[in-house]
Amino acid sequence: MVALTSAAGLVGFLSEADTELQIFALRKLNDEINSVWTEVVGSVGEIEALYEDESFPERELAALVAAKVYYNLQEYNESMVFALGAGKLFKLDTEGEFEDTIISKCVDTYIALSSMFNPATPASTVNQVPPQLATAFPSTSNGATSTSAGLASPTTPFSQSTLPSRSLLSRQDSSTTFDPSLPGGGNAGVPGAHPSPLILQRGIQKQLHAIIEQLFERCYKEGRYHQVVGIAIEARNLEKLRQAILRASEDQAKNTSASKDDSVDIGKDLMEYVLEICMGVVQERGLRNEILKLILELLNDIPAPEYFSIAKCIVYLNESTMASDLLQKLVKKADPKSLAIAYQIAFDMYDNSTQEFLKKVRGDLPTAPALSSETPSLDRMEEDNSERAHETERLLGEHGTPDAAPASAINGAVPTQAPMSQEEKKAFESIGDILRGTKTIELDLEFLYRNNHTDKHILNKIKDSLEARNSIFHTAVSLANAFMHAGTTNDRFFRDNLEWLGKAVNWSKFTATAALGVIHRGNLGQGQKLLEPYLPKDRIEGTNTGSAYSQGGSLYALGLIYANHETLALDLIRGHFKNATEEVVLHGGALGLGVAGMATGDQGIYEDLRDVLYSDSALNGEAVGIAMGLIMLGTGNVQALENMIQYAHETQHEKIVRGLALGMALIMYGRQETADELVNGLLDDPDPILRYGGIQTLALAYCGTGSNKAVRKLLHVAVSDVSDDVRRIAVMSLGFILFRKPNSVPRMVELLSESYNPHVRYGAAMALGISCAGTGLDEAIDLLEPMIKDPTDFVRQGALISLSMIMVQQNEAMNPKVGTIRKTLQKAIGDRHEDAMTKFGSAVSLGIIDAGGRNCTISLQTQTGNLNMAGIVGMAVFTQYWYWFPLTHFLSLSFTPTSVIALDQDLEVPSFKFHSATRPSLFDYPPEQEAKIEDAPEKVKTAVLSTTAQAKRRAQRKEKQQRRESMDIDHTPTTPKIGSVEDKMDTDEPALKTDGDVVDSADKDSEDVKAGTAPEGLKKRMEKEKVGCELENMSRVLPAQLKFVSFPDSRYGPVKKPTGRVILVIDSKPSEPKTLMELKARKNVKPAAAPQTLRERSNDIFNLQHNDDLSRDGPSGAAEAVGVLNAMDEDAEGAEEADLPKEFEYHSEDEGED
Repeated sequence: MVALTSAAGLVGFLSEADTELQIFALRKLNDEINSVWTEVVGSVGEIEALYEDESFPERELAALVAAKVYYNLQEYNESMVFALGAGKLFKLDTEGEFEDTIISKCVDTYIALSSMFNPATPASTVNQVPPQLATAFPSTSNGATSTSAGLASPTTPFSQSTLPSRSLLSRQDSSTTFDPSLPGGGNAGVPGAHPSPLILQRGIQKQLHAIIEQLFERCYKEGRYHQVVGIAIEARNLEKLRQAILRASEDQAKNTSASKDDSVDIGKDLMEYVLEICMGVVQERGLRNEILKLILELLNDIPAPEYFSIAKCIVYLNESTMASDLLQKLVKKADPKSLAIAYQIAFDMYDNSTQEFLKKVRGDLPTAPALSSETPSLDRMEEDNSERAHETERLLGEHGTPDAAPASAINGAVPTQAPMSQEEKKAFESIGDILRGTKTIELDLEFLYRNNHTDKHILNKIKDSLEARNSIFHTAVSLANAFMHAGTTNDRFFRDNLEWLGKAVNWSKFTATAALGVIHRGNLGQGQKLLEPYLPKDRIEGTNTGSAYSQGGSLYALGLIYANHETLALDLIRGHFKNATEEVVLHGGALGLGVAGMATGDQGIYEDLRDVLYSDSALNGEAVGIAMGLIMLGTGNVQALENMIQYAHETQHEKIVRGLALGMALIMYGRQETADELVNGLLDDPDPILRYGGIQTLALAYCGTGSNKAVRKLLHVAVSDVSDDVRRIAVMSLGFILFRKPNSVPRMVELLSESYNPHVRYGAAMALGISCAGTGLDEAIDLLEPMIKDPTDFVRQGALISLSMIMVQQNEAMNPKVGTIRKTLQKAIGDRHEDAMTKFGSAVSLGIIDAGGRNCTISLQTQTGNLNMAGIVGMAVFTQYWYWFPLTHFLSLSFTPTSVIALDQDLEVPSFKFHSATRPSLFDYPPEQEAKIEDAPEKVKTAVLSTTAQAKRRAQRKEKQQRRESMDIDHTPTTPKIGSVEDKMDTDEPALKTDGDVVDSADKDSEDVKAGTAPEGLKKRMEKEKVGCELENMSRVLPAQLKFVSFPDSRYGPVKKPTGRVILVIDSKPSEPKTLMELKARKNVKPAAAPQTLRERSNDIFNLQHNDDLSRDGPSGAAEAVGVLNAMDEDAEGAEEADLPKEFEYHSEDEGED
């Protein structure tokens, strides 16, 4: 059919009185509207008149033509209104740009309208006054209401900078436009804040809902439940969400007989998708809680519920009573699979919950009295503080308060139940041990102990390259040793280097002693015994009780060993802290209390810390401020915040203010909108240290949320604040907000990394390291590599540390640049011209990149996707090493073992193999470096004049140019080898190689690495390897490798998809004998040795170094180092000062006076 060349005639028919002509014109125009719409625009009024004429038989056709005209005019709202008026003529099944655009517009409008009329429930309790901090914050220009607005309505859309006032009479702008692209049209949940949208003015809401229903029905038929769930959540329509989940369950039941496995996968996939959206996309806390409650309700009604999804919801909602009910329900089923699921849920709870939550769950279990008898003091403290905890929750309007009554009812009902069987008692006791963390910590310790691949040559090179008498270098070596051996219990380095250790004085000795806590972290059985010789002792007149620095460091180390794990060690540290009088011991005791009692909310410990704070000691105040925040981590305790803010304004010590600022940030961990009032108050304070704390509070309150509001605030402060410290932390905090979206961070900080301000550049480097840790992200590395050569020393330091965090557990098969980066780190240490700060960063970086014997990664979220509380807190405190080096040890809390440890339903470690569908070298350990054999001194070569060397270089360049022209290109390493041999007199290369007796195996492949490709030898080796390999139980499995892991063993099958670390397996042949793995770390018990003289220890070490077997079985490094670290610092100053007392005996002036 010939297309229309002009629509003038058809347009003329529209004004005719004959209805048939009008209908004919509309039909022709509808077919050809895309080519003739420009001629029809002038007559669109006549088409609208036909639509509005109720007597016109083809009103819907007129509406469709009008919709297409407005569509071509890009008036999409008008086009949508008329398309809805077209009724059945607008067909969803038709594919085209017009239909897709209108459907998209309908969905946006539906979401906006539904959000406006169905606002999300705020996170705070209804009809409850939001907490007002009694602080001395200066009022802003907007008045007090601006600071409390965040708490008045915590469901503020993140696309809106400020909340509208509660009173409509005080609104400055009453002509707010309705924006369908924003939740609730831009003002979700604010009554009267919206004008009447076009869709409401025309009265076609029914048509809109009909279109949406058709769209949903089509999605149901095609199995696209994800789309319906996404629209329902965005529209805050929980009824539609319920309908979608139930419909999916019904369809799944119908298709069970046809394809059972597929239907089960569909149900699991949908629930995981809903949880993923709820945890990662929904940023409004109240809406998230409502969705999780709905999911819990639906999951409990399913005949075969997904218990792991239920557990995720329970943990996030902080429903300890429901958690204990779920565990009891599974145990009472008394079948092996249910018991294994209960154990697995308990392991997951320990990984994703706070100590306070776990205590409540253990208290609700039937075996609570038996379990509580082991730690009576801790449980007594919990009972004493329960009333205060509930008061805090009521003040903050959290979800936990209404659940007090059900908890008591359940506790009262337990004793009336029938007596438990022996199997149930044993199961509940095992669950109690798991929830206490004992089992997880023991298995992690065993894994790190038996798979330790620390390269001792690297550590020796760091020690030999850095002067031990310089305290910053001694501290750097201690930190590198601690990170490399974190959790491995291998403290042999101290035993082998007692002479180096003896050079530690004052705070270097404090840091070295605390390093034992990092090395023995999780060594619950022997930790207290190892540190017993270092702990403070009662002072007896005339006796030497040891160095105060080693005593303070030992309390810090004890806290690190029992980090985030409640045991009697917490009472031990608390006792030493209360009895201490010296500032250094109080400092270490405060840090140890904070780490061991993290997130317990213990009011007694908080009051002990507060009493020391009020002594106004600058040295103690910083540690105490941090410890107060760690104890109250995430509780949002208003009384604690008021005390800390008030004292921060009263004290004159900057260190105390800095510690309190970080402590307040820790208290608001994960509170999101609830922290807005505190953040606004701190950011408006004239003191830059408190503004610094305000940024930290914002970062920890919104950590991992990707909040647009928080990111905008950080970027604004990063370019506007007058303090370099505040700007630095603002840029750095982007890493905490966006670590779940690491790919977006390099693009965001790209321009900031080139800022004129070195503090901003340092912040950009650290933001990349925090957000991209363990990913090996190429975009981040490309930004950091130029910063290694930055003119400012601390920028280079930050770049090196960030590179090590990104490259942790990377090998050349995964990232070809890792060899060059390792070489750069070692070169910076050996370079005598490098600044001390950069050398410090290089040493720490070499420890981080080989963390935990090359078996740990840095992760701020758990394998199941939840926030890693200990990891985030450890990273936040670690960044304060800028002001205080001992805080660097906190980074060890972010180290996560990368393992797969399978347990059977008896919680024993069976010996079997699982399959990894990858080449072995792809995720293998990096190769160890070979120590260079010391040869006899070589003859000094004849010096070469500079003119001769220049002539040779010119000849080489000419020869190289000729080869290029003839296309006869030789192998890449040829030219550098000639230059390096002939021009040794003109370079520093011999000096660098002499300082470090290490030969890097990656030197010959350096050109390939620079080009971004794997070395040729590695490529050939990987090509020859067979795809797929068998791994023993308790082997290292990297996060990227998990998706390739399967369990083909016919006897053992996992209860869920492996997510790393502990995984329960079900023994399908329980009657057959099984082979168990021997736990080696448990047998490695070494008693503390009695102190000896330094000469005797040195002789022993000399003998041990010549017998490796003897050195392995000898006393531990902690025992050997007692005499050195406990020595008084005056005795360790060196022989040069030994003659000073003799010089003071001569008093020539006195003789003259006589």
